[in-house]
Formats: sequence, C-alpha cells, structure tokens
Amino acid sequence: MRRPTLILLAFVTACSASVPGASPVDPAEPPATTVASALPTPSDVVTETAQTEPGACTEPIQFEFAPVDLDSVEMMVPFGLMADSHVTPVDHQYFQNFKEPDRRIEVYSPGPGTVVDIQHMGQIIVDGENREADDYRLVIEHDCDISSIFIHIPELAPKIAAVAPPIGESARVNVPVDAGEPIGVFTRNVDYNLVDLGYTVEGLLVPEQYSREPWKVHVPDTLRYFTDPIREAMIAKSPRIEEPFAGEFAYDIDGRLVGNWFQVGTNGYAGADPQRYWAGHLSVVYDLFDPSQVVVSIGTFDGASAQFGVRGNAPDPAGVTVASGVIAYELVDYDYYVADERWDRISLAKGIRAVNYDEVRGVVLFQLLDDRRLKVEIFPGKTAPEVDGFTAAALTYER
Repeated sequence: MRRPTLILLAFVTACSASVPGASPVDPAEPPATTVASALPTPSDVVTETAQTEPGACTEPIQFEFAPVDLDSVEMMVPFGLMADSHVTPVDHQYFQNFKEPDRRIEVYSPGPGTVVDIQHMGQIIVDGENREADDYRLVIEHDCDISSIFIHIPELAPKIAAVAPPIGESARVNVPVDAGEPIGVFTRNVDYNLVDLGYTVEGLLVPEQYSREPWKVHVPDTLRYFTDPIREAMIAKSPRIEEPFAGEFAYDIDGRLVGNWFQVGTNGYAGADPQRYWAGHLSVVYDLFDPSQVVVSIGTFDGASAQFGVRGNAPDPAGVTVASGVIAYELVDYDYYVADERWDRISLAKGIRAVNYDEVRGVVLFQLLDDRRLKVEIFPGKTAPEVDGFTAAALTYER
C-alpha cells in the first residue's frame, strides 16, 4: 500500500516527500513536492558550550516582524516532520499556501541583521533519481548570537540577488537588512529555521553526532523570540492544539528507546554515503500533528526510507528500557483526520488526529543493550507471529 503525498518542502537540497504512513494516493490530491536534505556546514554557525536558556543578550530578543506575510499563508507546519531523507524529525517550520499555489508571498527579515550566506541550490536528493532545483538558502545574522535561516526562496530581493552565486554554489556575503525588510518572494512553501548559539537542545543527547548540521543542537522554540502579537498570529496558523505550538524535534531520553538513533559505523547524522546519508538513521518518536501517535521512522526499510505507525500504538517508547528486553512493533500506515473527515493536508485544521490502518507492513525488533546502544532488526512484509527473534542480520545503533 503506497502512502499519499504530504505537500511539504524542507531543508536545503530537496528530496521528495510522502505522508508518514498514510493510505493510498487519491488522484485528486496535489502532486508530491520536496523535502530537503543537508548542506555543507555554514561557517557562521558553530557548535559551542551554551547556556540552558534562550538568548545571549541581557534581555531576550523579541522580533517585531514575522518571517513571512502571515496573512498570505494558509498554515505553519511545526517542527517534527519525518519524510524521505528527513528520517529524524526536522528542526524548522514550513510556511505554506498550497490552496493558492500561484500566490506570491513575501519573506521578511524578522529583525535587523546581515545576510551573510547564500546558497543557490541546484539539486534535489531523494531516495531514487536526483532532480534539478533552482532556489536559495539564506542565513541572516541578528544580534545576540541569533540567526535566521530561510530555505527554498526562488526569488530574492534585488540587492540580495545582486550578490547571489551561480546555481550549485555558495557565497559569503555582507548585506545589511532592516527589521521587516522584504528579502524575497515564494509561492506554496518556504522553510524557516531560527538558531540561538546561547541555547542548547536537551533532547539531542550526543551533539557530536550532528556535526553535519551543527546548528541543530541550538534550535529553540522559535515562537519565544517574537513579540506577543506576532507569536499569537503564528500560533493561529499552527495545526497543533497543545504546547509547544512550534512543534518538537528532539526526544532523546537516556536509557529509553524514544528518540534518534544512528547505525554504528555510519558517522552519526552525516551518514556513510553523502548521496544517501539518512540510510542509517532511525527515530522512534511522536507525530508532529498528533503527539499521541507513536512513529517509527526508518532510514532503510526494504531499500528505502519509510515512516510508520505502530499497531496498537504501544508500548510507549519513552517507557522502554534495558529491563524491557526485546520489543516487537508491528508497523502500519496511518492517515490524518479532523473529526470524521480525512484531512487534505493543505488546509489549516485544528485537532488533527492520526488513525492507524490495519494492514501490517512489517515488524521491527528493538532491544536496548545499554543506555545508548540499541539492537535492531527489521522484517518487511512480516507480522509478529512470523518473527521468532533476532537473526544474524540484526544491527546495532547508538547515540
């Protein structure tokens, strides 16, 4: 059973996305778009020992402008998407309007700052054949060791476009921008990522594993950095109905199954193969729209990345310890509903719930060997009664 596509764009070099564990494609649904993979580490973002509270300034920064024209977007997709190369939950929001796909939507610098880095992205990296792309990633440095990162801006403001590099290249630049100044235009989707080097994420237990994207361990709750009126307007655009409205992407708990894992010997988040760096990624976490839904996101399931619900939605991975022994999850597709109606995934909705389907797509066995080592074996096409236990093909993951 194939899953329908979720209209999302994501981080850096794009790749195609589909809804985690959903039902067959409805031909009336919009076509698949893109989710992104990683890019080379920007030199302006470094990993360093940080405080536990946001803000390197005496007073916390409060942006007075939203990253985009909120009146023109349909919704803000929160942190936590898992799809295609995004096997671990993403660390950025998506501002979208797929209901009006031709509508031009302005992107703004939320505060005063300097555009310091531009990447002109030219390739879409996916599980399959790569495709061409043509849009931009911008890094704006603000005060207080805070940066804004925008991804998938196809049209830049003139003064920024004047210093943009050719397609496929990156450039260090120095372009001052004012608070609320338009920096570009997009249609359908743009990504926004706020980085605060004065903050360290608690739910990514081994920061060194994320050296490919070192800013990831410094991504706070974005909404805390905006004034009350802007924050409330952004919350109104989020499908989540409980805190944190910005979403969640970091779930690691020491000695528990929940969170991100990386196959031993595959260089953490960076992976062993740059063209398929996510192959050894694994996440056992929760859905971004319905946090009660357990999600198993696998870098390589029968040859490709895949996201599933868990039959019975139990046991909760936050309760699985070394003492739990071997745990078997039957993997199923799932879809989203609002009340009794299937969610179209492009309209803003509140109270979205995940619904698991009955067909079992496979089984995964987990066993915590110690607090930070996990034994894993995946059995595509099997049900629990057909799996007797680990075989010689089992792999070890770590964090």
